[in-house]
Amino acid sequence: MLSNFKQISLIAIAAISISACNKRPDPVTPTPAPTGNGEMGFTFMNYVGDKQLTLGTETYTNCASEDFKVTRFNYYITNVKLIRTDGTEFVQPESYHLIQQDVAGSNHFHLLDVPKGDYKAVTFMVGVDSARNTSGAQDGALAQDKGMFWTWNTGYIMAKLEGTSTAAKGGSFMQHIGGFKGEYTGIRTVTLPFPNTLSINNKAEGEAEIKVDILQWFGALSCVSFANDASNIMMPSATSKQIADNYAKMFSINSATTVQE
Repeated sequence: MLSNFKQISLIAIAAISISACNKRPDPVTPTPAPTGNGEMGFTFMNYVGDKQLTLGTETYTNCASEDFKVTRFNYYITNVKLIRTDGTEFVQPESYHLIQQDVAGSNHFHLLDVPKGDYKAVTFMVGVDSARNTSGAQDGALAQDKGMFWTWNTGYIMAKLEGTSTAAKGGSFMQHIGGFKGEYTGIRTVTLPFPNTLSINNKAEGEAEIKVDILQWFGALSCVSFANDASNIMMPSATSKQIADNYAKMFSINSATTVQE
Protein backbone atom coordinates (compact mmCIF):
# COMPACT_ATOMS: atom_id res chain seq x y z
CA MET A 1 0.00 0.00 0.00
CA LEU A 2 2.89 2.31 0.81
CA SER A 3 4.31 1.50 -2.61
CA ASN A 4 1.02 2.53 -4.24
CA PHE A 5 1.05 5.79 -2.29
CA LYS A 6 4.57 6.54 -3.54
CA GLN A 7 3.49 5.83 -7.11
CA ILE A 8 0.49 8.14 -6.82
CA SER A 9 2.70 10.87 -5.34
CA LEU A 10 5.23 10.54 -8.12
CA ILE A 11 2.49 10.69 -10.74
CA ALA A 12 1.06 13.86 -9.11
CA ILE A 13 4.46 15.53 -8.98
CA ALA A 14 5.09 14.67 -12.62
CA ALA A 15 1.72 16.06 -13.62
CA ILE A 16 2.41 19.30 -11.78
CA SER A 17 5.83 19.56 -13.43
CA ILE A 18 4.38 18.96 -16.88
CA SER A 19 1.66 21.52 -16.22
CA ALA A 20 4.27 24.08 -15.11
CA CYS A 21 6.35 23.45 -18.21
CA ASN A 22 3.32 23.85 -20.44
CA LYS A 23 2.08 27.02 -18.72
CA ARG A 24 1.98 29.94 -21.10
CA PRO A 25 4.01 33.03 -20.15
CA ASP A 26 2.09 36.00 -18.85
CA PRO A 27 1.18 38.36 -21.67
CA VAL A 28 3.40 41.44 -22.00
CA THR A 29 1.46 44.59 -21.30
CA PRO A 30 2.41 47.19 -23.92
CA THR A 31 3.57 50.57 -22.71
CA PRO A 32 0.76 53.00 -23.43
CA ALA A 33 1.48 55.81 -25.86
CA PRO A 34 1.90 59.19 -24.15
CA THR A 35 -1.31 61.18 -24.03
CA GLY A 36 -2.17 64.64 -22.82
CA ASN A 37 -0.78 68.09 -23.39
CA GLY A 38 2.84 69.20 -23.15
CA GLU A 39 5.02 72.31 -23.26
CA MET A 40 7.25 74.15 -25.72
CA GLY A 41 10.13 76.36 -24.62
CA PHE A 42 11.82 79.12 -26.62
CA THR A 43 15.16 80.83 -25.97
CA PHE A 44 16.15 83.89 -28.02
CA MET A 45 19.92 84.36 -28.28
CA ASN A 46 21.13 87.76 -29.51
CA TYR A 47 24.14 87.80 -31.80
CA VAL A 48 26.11 90.20 -33.95
CA GLY A 49 27.14 88.01 -36.84
CA ASP A 50 28.70 84.91 -35.29
CA LYS A 51 29.43 86.55 -31.90
CA GLN A 52 27.01 86.67 -29.00
CA LEU A 53 25.96 90.23 -28.25
CA THR A 54 27.86 92.04 -25.48
CA LEU A 55 26.46 95.34 -24.27
CA GLY A 56 28.62 98.44 -24.06
CA THR A 57 32.11 97.08 -24.61
CA GLU A 58 32.38 95.14 -27.88
CA THR A 59 32.79 97.10 -31.13
CA TYR A 60 31.04 95.77 -34.24
CA THR A 61 30.83 96.82 -37.89
CA ASN A 62 27.60 97.21 -39.88
CA CYS A 63 26.88 96.84 -43.59
CA ALA A 64 28.01 100.44 -44.23
CA SER A 65 31.41 99.67 -42.62
CA GLU A 66 30.47 101.86 -39.66
CA ASP A 67 31.63 100.91 -36.17
CA PHE A 68 29.05 100.62 -33.40
CA LYS A 69 28.55 99.43 -29.84
CA VAL A 70 25.18 98.33 -28.49
CA THR A 71 23.97 99.62 -25.12
CA ARG A 72 20.32 98.51 -25.34
CA PHE A 73 18.43 95.96 -27.43
CA ASN A 74 14.74 95.22 -26.79
CA TYR A 75 12.01 93.70 -28.96
CA TYR A 76 8.55 92.25 -28.59
CA ILE A 77 7.74 88.65 -29.55
CA THR A 78 3.96 88.23 -29.56
CA ASN A 79 1.09 86.17 -30.96
CA VAL A 80 3.14 82.96 -30.94
CA LYS A 81 1.71 80.02 -32.88
CA LEU A 82 2.94 76.45 -33.32
CA ILE A 83 2.21 74.91 -36.73
CA ARG A 84 1.38 71.20 -36.86
CA THR A 85 2.47 68.96 -39.72
CA ASP A 86 -1.14 68.92 -40.96
CA GLY A 87 -1.18 72.72 -41.15
CA THR A 88 -3.39 73.37 -38.13
CA GLU A 89 -2.20 75.73 -35.39
CA PHE A 90 -1.87 76.00 -31.65
CA VAL A 91 -2.13 79.65 -30.59
CA GLN A 92 -0.62 80.71 -27.27
CA PRO A 93 -3.19 82.74 -25.31
CA GLU A 94 -2.12 86.15 -24.00
CA SER A 95 1.06 85.84 -26.00
CA TYR A 96 3.19 88.91 -25.22
CA HIS A 97 6.91 88.64 -24.46
CA LEU A 98 9.50 91.41 -24.16
CA ILE A 99 13.07 90.31 -24.86
CA GLN A 100 15.60 92.61 -23.17
CA GLN A 101 19.31 91.99 -23.52
CA ASP A 102 20.00 93.61 -20.14
CA VAL A 103 17.33 91.64 -18.23
CA ALA A 104 18.42 88.11 -17.37
CA GLY A 105 15.88 85.44 -18.19
CA SER A 106 13.70 87.65 -20.37
CA ASN A 107 14.91 85.81 -23.46
CA HIS A 108 13.20 82.55 -22.44
CA PHE A 109 9.52 81.67 -22.24
CA HIS A 110 7.33 78.56 -22.26
CA LEU A 111 4.13 77.74 -24.08
CA LEU A 112 2.00 75.71 -21.68
CA ASP A 113 -0.81 73.24 -22.33
CA VAL A 114 0.37 72.52 -25.89
CA PRO A 115 -1.90 69.83 -27.40
CA LYS A 116 -0.24 66.51 -28.14
CA GLY A 117 0.92 66.46 -31.74
CA ASP A 118 3.66 66.78 -34.33
CA TYR A 119 4.84 70.33 -34.97
CA LYS A 120 6.85 71.62 -37.93
CA ALA A 121 7.23 75.40 -37.44
CA VAL A 122 6.65 78.44 -35.26
CA THR A 123 5.09 81.75 -36.27
CA PHE A 124 5.28 84.92 -34.24
CA MET A 125 4.87 88.65 -34.54
CA VAL A 126 7.68 91.12 -33.95
CA GLY A 127 5.86 93.96 -32.25
CA VAL A 128 2.50 94.49 -30.59
CA ASP A 129 -0.78 94.02 -32.46
CA SER A 130 -3.07 96.96 -33.13
CA ALA A 131 -5.68 95.81 -30.59
CA ARG A 132 -3.22 96.17 -27.70
CA ASN A 133 -1.87 99.43 -29.07
CA THR A 134 -5.29 100.99 -28.61
CA SER A 135 -6.34 99.30 -25.34
CA GLY A 136 -5.01 101.86 -22.88
CA ALA A 137 -2.84 100.98 -19.89
CA GLN A 138 -1.49 97.42 -19.91
CA ASP A 139 0.42 95.27 -17.45
CA GLY A 140 3.06 92.55 -17.59
CA ALA A 141 5.33 92.74 -20.64
CA LEU A 142 3.15 95.54 -22.01
CA ALA A 143 3.40 97.79 -18.94
CA GLN A 144 4.39 101.34 -19.78
CA ASP A 145 7.21 101.29 -17.24
CA LYS A 146 9.08 98.87 -19.52
CA GLY A 147 10.10 101.89 -21.59
CA MET A 148 8.56 100.51 -24.78
CA PHE A 149 5.55 102.82 -25.12
CA TRP A 150 5.25 106.19 -26.84
CA THR A 151 3.00 108.18 -24.55
CA TRP A 152 3.20 111.17 -26.87
CA ASN A 153 2.16 109.13 -29.92
CA THR A 154 0.01 106.42 -28.27
CA GLY A 155 1.60 103.20 -29.36
CA TYR A 156 4.25 100.62 -28.61
CA ILE A 157 7.86 100.58 -29.72
CA MET A 158 8.09 97.23 -31.48
CA ALA A 159 11.87 97.01 -31.29
CA LYS A 160 14.57 99.26 -29.89
CA LEU A 161 18.30 99.43 -30.63
CA GLU A 162 20.56 101.99 -28.94
CA GLY A 163 24.30 102.48 -28.78
CA THR A 164 27.29 104.51 -29.86
CA SER A 165 29.04 104.97 -33.18
CA THR A 166 31.64 107.37 -34.53
CA ALA A 167 29.49 107.61 -37.67
CA ALA A 168 26.36 108.68 -35.79
CA LYS A 169 25.43 112.29 -35.17
CA GLY A 170 26.69 113.22 -31.73
CA GLY A 171 28.38 109.84 -31.42
CA SER A 172 25.29 107.89 -30.35
CA PHE A 173 22.20 106.39 -31.95
CA MET A 174 18.65 105.56 -30.88
CA GLN A 175 16.52 103.53 -33.27
CA HIS A 176 13.00 103.08 -31.87
CA ILE A 177 10.80 101.29 -34.40
CA GLY A 178 7.07 101.70 -33.86
CA GLY A 179 3.81 102.29 -35.67
CA PHE A 180 0.94 99.80 -35.80
CA LYS A 181 -1.00 100.95 -38.86
CA GLY A 182 -0.49 102.50 -42.24
CA GLU A 183 2.44 102.43 -44.62
CA TYR A 184 5.14 102.67 -41.97
CA THR A 185 3.96 100.06 -39.47
CA GLY A 186 6.74 98.36 -37.54
CA ILE A 187 4.84 95.08 -37.04
CA ARG A 188 6.26 92.09 -38.88
CA THR A 189 5.30 88.41 -38.91
CA VAL A 190 8.01 85.73 -38.93
CA THR A 191 7.64 82.01 -39.67
CA LEU A 192 10.53 79.66 -38.88
CA PRO A 193 10.40 75.99 -39.90
CA PHE A 194 11.93 73.57 -37.40
CA PRO A 195 14.84 71.52 -38.79
CA ASN A 196 12.95 68.39 -37.72
CA THR A 197 9.44 67.52 -36.58
CA LEU A 198 8.85 68.03 -32.85
CA SER A 199 6.51 65.44 -31.31
CA ILE A 200 5.13 67.06 -28.16
CA ASN A 201 3.10 65.36 -25.44
CA ASN A 202 3.00 65.18 -21.65
CA LYS A 203 6.18 63.06 -21.69
CA ALA A 204 8.14 65.05 -24.29
CA GLU A 205 8.76 68.79 -24.06
CA GLY A 206 9.82 70.80 -27.08
CA GLU A 207 12.78 73.20 -26.90
CA ALA A 208 13.98 75.63 -29.57
CA GLU A 209 16.82 78.15 -29.59
CA ILE A 210 16.38 81.08 -31.93
CA LYS A 211 19.33 83.16 -33.13
CA VAL A 212 18.73 86.90 -33.47
CA ASP A 213 21.41 88.59 -35.59
CA ILE A 214 21.67 92.37 -35.19
CA LEU A 215 23.69 92.67 -38.40
CA GLN A 216 20.49 91.79 -40.24
CA TRP A 217 18.77 94.75 -38.53
CA PHE A 218 21.12 96.98 -40.50
CA GLY A 219 21.36 95.13 -43.77
CA ALA A 220 19.21 92.04 -44.35
CA LEU A 221 17.39 93.55 -47.34
CA SER A 222 18.83 97.06 -47.64
CA CYS A 223 21.69 98.78 -45.85
CA VAL A 224 20.89 101.30 -43.12
CA SER A 225 23.66 103.81 -42.39
CA PHE A 226 24.05 106.04 -39.34
CA ALA A 227 25.43 108.73 -41.62
CA ASN A 228 22.23 108.75 -43.68
CA ASP A 229 19.75 110.02 -41.09
CA ALA A 230 19.49 106.74 -39.17
CA SER A 231 21.11 107.99 -35.97
CA ASN A 232 17.86 108.92 -34.25
CA ILE A 233 14.56 107.31 -35.22
CA MET A 234 11.73 108.18 -32.86
CA MET A 235 8.64 107.94 -35.08
CA PRO A 236 7.34 105.87 -38.00
CA SER A 237 9.07 106.81 -41.24
CA ALA A 238 10.48 105.39 -44.45
CA THR A 239 13.71 104.57 -42.61
CA SER A 240 11.90 102.85 -39.73
CA LYS A 241 9.98 100.76 -42.28
CA GLN A 242 13.29 99.85 -43.91
CA ILE A 243 14.64 98.64 -40.57
CA ALA A 244 11.43 96.71 -39.82
CA ASP A 245 11.71 94.94 -43.17
CA ASN A 246 15.29 94.09 -42.24
CA TYR A 247 14.63 92.87 -38.70
CA ALA A 248 11.99 90.43 -39.90
CA LYS A 249 14.97 88.56 -41.39
CA MET A 250 17.19 88.55 -38.29
CA PHE A 251 15.62 85.40 -36.78
CA SER A 252 16.74 81.83 -37.49
CA ILE A 253 16.54 78.48 -35.70
CA ASN A 254 19.78 77.45 -34.00
CA SER A 255 18.35 74.17 -32.70
CA ALA A 256 15.04 72.44 -32.02
CA THR A 257 14.51 69.19 -30.15
CA THR A 258 12.23 67.31 -27.79
CA VAL A 259 13.32 66.40 -24.27
CA GLN A 260 11.89 63.20 -22.79
CA GLU A 261 10.77 63.46 -19.18
